[in-house]
Amino acid sequence: MKLNEIKNSEIFSRNLARLYGFCEDRLTYQRERYQKALDRFFEIFKGADDAEIFSAPGRTEIGGNHTDHQRGCALAAAVDLDIIAVVSFNNGGVIRVYSEGYGFSEVGLGELSVRDDEKGSFTALIRGAASRFFDMGVRVGGIDMYCTSDVLSGSGLSSSAAFETLLCAVINTKYNGGKADPIQMAKIGRYTENVYFGKGSGLLDQLACAVGGLAFIDFKDEEAPYVKKIDFDFDSAGYDLCITDTKGSHADLTVDYIAVPEEMKAIARYFGKEVLREVDEESFYKAIPNLYGVCSDRAILRAVHFFNENKRAFLEAKALEENDIERFLSLYRHSARSSSELLQNLYSTKKPESQGIPLAIMMSRLALGDDAAVRVHGGGFAGTVQAFVKKEKTEEYIQKMDALFGKGSCRVLYIRPTGPVKVI
Repeated sequence: MKLNEIKNSEIFSRNLARLYGFCEDRLTYQRERYQKALDRFFEIFKGADDAEIFSAPGRTEIGGNHTDHQRGCALAAAVDLDIIAVVSFNNGGVIRVYSEGYGFSEVGLGELSVRDDEKGSFTALIRGAASRFFDMGVRVGGIDMYCTSDVLSGSGLSSSAAFETLLCAVINTKYNGGKADPIQMAKIGRYTENVYFGKGSGLLDQLACAVGGLAFIDFKDEEAPYVKKIDFDFDSAGYDLCITDTKGSHADLTVDYIAVPEEMKAIARYFGKEVLREVDEESFYKAIPNLYGVCSDRAILRAVHFFNENKRAFLEAKALEENDIERFLSLYRHSARSSSELLQNLYSTKKPESQGIPLAIMMSRLALGDDAAVRVHGGGFAGTVQAFVKKEKTEEYIQKMDALFGKGSCRVLYIRPTGPVKVI
């Protein structure tokens, strides 16, 4: 599509409203953002005279804190914070990506093996996605892509998964006839992140980004997870979904993150199983006296969290399906306490003086009352908290959180109905 056609397209305007909601201020911001992206694309990739625009969402975890890596259940949603890409296609057998803030990455399609010197880079993600599609028999061709992101790195909103599903959507749409479904694209993203990028992860982040909307996900069969979209509108129920970035550093937290699944798996191994989802819950509780001294105390507590949180994610989804917001919020508060007391992922024991998440939770309760629906978001130890706030209190809540953590730290998220899409 030509540049002027994109600017004046009614379809483009309708699609923006679908992705970002109907707030005019928000839509004005997005129109300006897309225009800047278009201008930057044609500035960087000189000679291009047409383009397509894609968007892939970040995601928020609503229920099921640290359950997916034990093949448990989770409740997640795609959000309006997204990565957008302006794309054209070339015959040079090269994928060129300019990412705002990170610069150029270039991958020749003739060499797609894993490279250790690329681990942790955008280039690794590009090479991995192209390689996986080639393995599927897809003849991937050249791509020129400019992308810019609203999904803050380290925010717990899955910026890497958003980029992986974005790139998969571009390749899938152009070179695969759109044949890969959201689960397939999520798996490609996870493979890319695990093998090429060098970061271990489950499938939750990629799947939530790929599916879109609000979804209940059961990972009992990890190769064929059960996904059910939930039709619930928090806005109509009178609540805003708010997330606050506490600006905590994620440096040196790898050991904390790895310890959670490893300790849970240590309990599972006691029963001869791989993950806790395979362990009979009643047998676990009967065995606690025998587990004491064999596995760490924290591992036992984290296993208790898993068994309760796994059931809670299902019950939270059921409450929303039945339009029972109060029951959902009660379950959400129980989840918050469990993460704090049993899972223990509010701060790192290596840096006990850095407690941004407990501080944000305390401030939320001061602002919203003791029954505030607020909890750690995502992996934890540093990063973000998430709260469901009555709409009449949202403005005051944002002001108080911003006063503590800096302007723009707290914002309202809109749950968008789609995963990665071609906007125009």
